[in-house]
Amino acid sequence: MPARKMRVELFDTEGNKYTVSFEGQITREKAVRLLDLVELLGGVSSGAGNPESNPIVANNGFSKYEKVRMLIQKHFPIVWFSSREVQSAYEQEFKEPISISTVATYFARMANKGILAKAGASNRLKYKVASSFPQATLKQEIP
Repeated sequence: MPARKMRVELFDTEGNKYTVSFEGQITREKAVRLLDLVELLGGVSSGAGNPESNPIVANNGFSKYEKVRMLIQKHFPIVWFSSREVQSAYEQEFKEPISISTVATYFARMANKGILAKAGASNRLKYKVASSFPQATLKQEIP
């Protein structure tokens, strides 16, 4: 198995960007450990699931597109997901509706920008956060 890279980017409330990288044999367990380390370093606040406890989100400082992108990074950093799963998570997280067509449009834009990788038939698309892996490794079987 070739060496792979995993990078986690975090932004604090002041807009500073932090990047944590891991290179080597990445397993799900190692990825979860890395994300646990990020949480220990203060990358994820204990009230992150509650929009009212996050002053930036509570003040509507972000567009729907930015909220969808943050939601994907928080809830689906290393797994495949569908538009419906993100729609449901968005409505639970932000307590506001978002249409499935809006989510699909945002996904198409993110895929065009290289933020997301997509696979599957047009009516059953699955997405995954793109990384710096070579193209050949992005074409994995979707569980």
